[in-house]
Amino acid sequence: MSLLQEIQSDAVDANVDIPVVLRKCKILAARLKNDEFKLWVERELNGYVCKEDLPEYRKLSVQSYGNFVGIGGSGLRKQIIPPSMVPEKYRELVTVEYLMEPISHYAYVSTIEDKTGAGENLGSIWPADLIAYIGSEIFRDMTCTSAWRQISRGSIAGLLDTVRNRILGFVLDVEAEAPDAGEVGLSNRPVSEERISQIFNTTIIEGNVANLAAGSQTISHETHIVVVRDDLDSLKKYLMSHGVDECDLEELEDCVREDAESGAEDVLGDKVGTWIRKMINKAAKGTWDITTSLATKLLTEAFLTYYGVK
Repeated sequence: MSLLQEIQSDAVDANVDIPVVLRKCKILAARLKNDEFKLWVERELNGYVCKEDLPEYRKLSVQSYGNFVGIGGSGLRKQIIPPSMVPEKYRELVTVEYLMEPISHYAYVSTIEDKTGAGENLGSIWPADLIAYIGSEIFRDMTCTSAWRQISRGSIAGLLDTVRNRILGFVLDVEAEAPDAGEVGLSNRPVSEERISQIFNTTIIEGNVANLAAGSQTISHETHIVVVRDDLDSLKKYLMSHGVDECDLEELEDCVREDAESGAEDVLGDKVGTWIRKMINKAAKGTWDITTSLATKLLTEAFLTYYGVK
C-alpha cells in the first residue's frame, strides 16, 4: 500500500489515532516539499504558539458559567454569565475559546470526566486575575468564586473530525494529481509547488470537505436522495444522482462484494479504495463532470456514511 493510500485508510479509521495520521502526513510533506502543509502538520502535532495562527476550526464561540456566593449564605451554582455583564474589553476572554494545544491533547480530554462542574461538557477555567478583578461586578451583592468557559464534547469531536476530513481531502486531491506522490525520492517534486499550495488552501485552510458528525447514519442533499448505512442500493442511487455512470456503479458493487468476501479489516477495503481513487482521477481528467474538490467531498460523505464510521 502506498503512503497516500495508508493515510487515506487511517484517516477514515477512527481506531487510528490522529497523531499517527499526522506523522505520516509529515513524511508526505517532506516528499511534496511543501512548507505550508509541513507547518500545518507541525502545529497540529505540537500546538499553536499564537492565536493569530489558528485556523478557524480551532476557534470556538462558548458560554461562560460560574459559581457565586452572596449575603447570608445565598449563592448560585453553574450560573450562566451573560456576556453583557462582563466589561467589553474582557468579553472575548469569556466568549471565545482558542484551541491552542496539540491535537493529541483534545483527543485525550474528550475521553475523561469533566472536573469543573460542567456536567457532560468540558471546562476551561477563567484566569484567577480576571475572577478577582470582575467577580464582584457580574451580579449584584454576589461574588464569583469560580468560573469557566464551557466547551461541549461535540465541539471537541468536531475538531477531531475536521482534522481527519481535511487530511483525507488533501491526500485524495494530491493523489488525483500524482498517484505516486508519496513514493518519490526527496530530490524530486511530484506536484508543482503552485498546485500543492492551491490544494492545501482549498482542502486544509478552506476545508472543502464536509465535517460529518461521528456515527452519522444518513446524509441528504438537494436531490433528497439519502445514503443509508450498509444499504448499497441507497449509495448507488446517491452517486448516480451526481452523475456517476452505471458501469462505474456496477464495478463499485463488485468491489464492495469482493472486499466483504476477503474479510478486509480496513473501513475501506483495497477494491473500494481503488474505485474511489479511479473516480477522483476521472474528475481530475474531466471524464466525470464534476470538480476534483467536489468529487472528494461527495465521495467522502457517501462512503463514511455507508460504512457508518464512528
